[in-house]
Amino acid sequence: QVLLVESGGGSVQAGGSLRLSCEATGLIFSSQAMRWYRQAPGKEREWVASINSDNSAYYIESVKGRFTIARDNARNTVLLQMNSLKPEDTANYYCNTAVNIGGEVWGQGTQVTVFT
Repeated sequence: QVLLVESGGGSVQAGGSLRLSCEATGLIFSSQAMRWYRQAPGKEREWVASINSDNSAYYIESVKGRFTIARDNARNTVLLQMNSLKPEDTANYYCNTAVNIGGEVWGQGTQVTVFT
């Protein structure tokens, strides 16, 4: 069974930083593309960043230059370093990966709150 567990959320003042972690079990982590999504209250869940098995990384435009996604294959963990946080980054952040054919697994989410 594939399991994703996020951690690292919290409350931070605008301009501050947080680092989210997502530990994966039950899969061959090094071969997986990993993704972060977020969902703000009253809004749809949106994709934030992805990292492929070759370490190529992609970001939604609104976080480019502020967020960095990275992977630690030795620890089966994907990280999201978030700098220069803004109130509009406030959301529940979810880790995601594809499994089997057409399937996907989600973590339980970790809350990020950015206040002014």
